[in-house]
Amino acid sequence: SNRRPPPRPLHPALARRRRSVLLPKPPRAGAGAGDGMATHGAHPTLLEHMGRAGAPADLAVLVAHIQAACKRIAALVASPGNADLSRAKPAAAGAASAAGRDAPKPLDELSNEIILSSLQSSGKVAVVASEENDLPVWMCDDGPYVVVTDPLDGSRNIEVSIPTGTIFGIYDRLVELDQLPVEEKAQLNSLQSGSRLVAAGYVLYSSATIFCISFGAGTHGFTLDRSTGEFVLTHPSMQIPPRGQIYSVNDARYFDWPEGLKKYIDTIRQGKGQHPKKYSARYVCSLVADFHRTIIYGGVAMNPRDHLRLVYEANPLSFLAEQAGGRGSDGKTRILSIQPVKLHQRLPLFLGSMEDMLELESYGDVQQKVNPGYDV
Repeated sequence: SNRRPPPRPLHPALARRRRSVLLPKPPRAGAGAGDGMATHGAHPTLLEHMGRAGAPADLAVLVAHIQAACKRIAALVASPGNADLSRAKPAAAGAASAAGRDAPKPLDELSNEIILSSLQSSGKVAVVASEENDLPVWMCDDGPYVVVTDPLDGSRNIEVSIPTGTIFGIYDRLVELDQLPVEEKAQLNSLQSGSRLVAAGYVLYSSATIFCISFGAGTHGFTLDRSTGEFVLTHPSMQIPPRGQIYSVNDARYFDWPEGLKKYIDTIRQGKGQHPKKYSARYVCSLVADFHRTIIYGGVAMNPRDHLRLVYEANPLSFLAEQAGGRGSDGKTRILSIQPVKLHQRLPLFLGSMEDMLELESYGDVQQKVNPGYDV
């Protein structure tokens, strides 16, 4: 009487689907081991996509090393014990560096080491400027590219498993500066205007690992296929909707906001703005995650105070936004037209749908000047 009944047979369609998942597919006739298309069919890998787009060989080598580093970081942030690595060192807790950087955390430093080591190995980088270093690092005299990066944005969220990300921008080395002293040419190469970006991207570490990149001809998204270890094209030619229905900002700062920003948020929440529907708030407090959602669904993501870095965050993400049909600004001025004057220069940042951004900027007074300092 306690015997369990025999399992019911699977429906034939489910049985076929189960077999297709569990059993490896035989290779196509004539397909070689390096034939990525044999695995991904209509979904080319990141490097295959670059080859089809005619990207320079040096740039392909550099991006290959960046993606390899990001795969390592993806494994790192998902590993047991990373919560301890995400906490600031006791001696540095609550303190920033003289250059204006945040207090370092072991996970930030480890991610930075992974990125820098991979860039060094590429042989294609003259200088790299990282949010984790006070000064840019000169790597080689003949490297054709300059890289700026925030190796692990949002690391404070690791402990509660909120998404994090890597942000990077790529410039051509300014050969006209080659005769200057190393420190000077490293600094000037790293302070190029965002309008000179050759490529930019971010990697989102979440339920999936997504690598979004632009080479100046659209923004494209690639998802890490963990069965093959390859980033495959899943979001070709991403376009931010002209208008969304979501705003992303820390509402707890409302009483420190200027009147223009208060009025804008109050208006769209009530559905009394240029768009007749009421807006909803979505705020992760992880820049890459909030920006990725904004690219997909539209709307606007913002930090209205002088907090985000022009070189490492605002320029690369604004480049991606524009390539996807959106806009990035400091509330008044197009981000990519701002000339950096300091490596760790901070500013307000607004990113999103073109119509939403123009409506926001029409309120004029949207930059938060009151900045009492926040613990969280």
